[in-house]
Amino acid sequence: MADDHACKYLIPGLDRGLQLLLAFSEQNKEMTFAELHRLVDMPKATAYRVVQTLEHLGFLERNTRTNTFVLGIKVLRLGFEYIASLDITQAGQPVIEQLRDRSQCSSHLAIRDGHDVIYIARVSAAGSQINQVSVGTRLPVHRTSLGRMLLTSTSREEFERLFPNDALPDAAPGTPANREALWQMVQQDKARGYVIGESFFRHGISSIVYPIFNREQQVEAVVSIMVPFDEIPKADRERLRMEVRDAAVKISGFLGASPQANAG
Repeated sequence: MADDHACKYLIPGLDRGLQLLLAFSEQNKEMTFAELHRLVDMPKATAYRVVQTLEHLGFLERNTRTNTFVLGIKVLRLGFEYIASLDITQAGQPVIEQLRDRSQCSSHLAIRDGHDVIYIARVSAAGSQINQVSVGTRLPVHRTSLGRMLLTSTSREEFERLFPNDALPDAAPGTPANREALWQMVQQDKARGYVIGESFFRHGISSIVYPIFNREQQVEAVVSIMVPFDEIPKADRERLRMEVRDAAVKISGFLGASPQANAG
């Protein structure tokens, strides 16, 4: 009887919305509307309205290329404290997989360890001919566009502790002329909010890099794509930049950053 009494106060719309969200699982991470509808017990028209509402509110996200749905960042924010404590690789791996699918470019996550950039996650584009970096690869922070972006949260004092001499460790192609030149590049990158490095480190390969912020609004990591051109085609440049920015916003949100962190 108590259960019957409680049922009188159920909100049907909320019940249906939660049913639909619960249809997503390890085996069903991304589904079309038809696939979703088959898994829930509700009329097709009702399911369609629920999906539209959840997408509008940010609990579902639509991949316009495949016309499929995945859980959105709002779902993850319901468990904010847990999500904010996730290892960045766990939080970022599914996002860079989506970025790879949307951009058709190999995608990466990287962090800084002293003078080095370390790749902590990667996914390759189908048929990519680029010689891929592997997880764990280290590159000099001052010679890569990823490294420059990772330096944007350092103060001048921290920067000079990293590079105590005016001359940088090597004079290979892609290296700024000296410590001051590197500092000025980093400040320009910080003001811009992202880096587009066209054949900066390796000829024939360009990159687009955005910072990933933590809840203290410090750069925790970077997300990037590798574009197989000396110069990114103008027709694709803005679209690709926005894809990387959106991935950075999503991962930053998982780590507790404010939505304004990736404003560039």
